[in-house]
Formats: sequence, structure tokens, C-alpha cells
Amino acid sequence: MRFLSRRLVMPNDLNYANSLFGGRALEWIDEEAAIYAICQLDTNVLVTKHIGEISFESPAMQGDVVEFGLETKKVGRTSITVTCLVRNKITKKTICIADDIVFVSLDSVTRLPKPHGKTDSLLNA
Repeated sequence: MRFLSRRLVMPNDLNYANSLFGGRALEWIDEEAAIYAICQLDTNVLVTKHIGEISFESPAMQGDVVEFGLETKKVGRTSITVTCLVRNKITKKTICIADDIVFVSLDSVTRLPKPHGKTDSLLNA
């Protein structure tokens, strides 16, 4: 798994318990995974189709630096499935895992699924 991006947990990212709000974490995961998929498929015309199991393991607090690890799990004809692991940069404790995030490549005009032309060579790339 490659850790490609980091964020600083700020006051506006906190919930009532003063830890990272789950909704904010999911927003970041969707954005980071989309950027990863865009880079893997060489197109920015894609949509999030599905996010599978999400597991919150430990909290992130204000001032923590969190990092996002991403890897390709599966490559379909029009889709790519990725996994995202969010962890504390300093302690390496897992904060959250989002598995089976599916993005589908679209035709820019019709907005219908379009083959992306990539193969399983993206696995572990």
C-alpha cells in the first residue's frame, strides 16, 4: 500500500467528542480515492459508484497528521476498485479502513460507462 497524501486535523474537522468527525473522514477518503483512480485510469471523467465496508478503528484528534494509503484491488472493463487506509502519520495507528471503493469511467458526452482500456497491470502498481 502506498501512502500518497496527508492532512492535518483542524478544529472544523472535529465532532462533539473533539475527535475527527466520521463524515469528514469519509469525505477525505472519497476525494483521495478519486484522485488515485483518476491517476491510475488517466481520466478525470469518472464517478464513485460504491463504497463497501468502512471500519473506524481509532480516533484522530486535533493536530494529528493523518495519511492516506491506497491500493488497487481490482480492475474491471469500465471500473477500478480501490482500498483506502487512513492512519496517524506519527503513531501509524489505523484510524479508518474503507474497502471496495468502486469508480466507473464515463463517456464525457453521454455520461454512460466507458471502457478505460487499462488492465490488471494496475494491481500493485
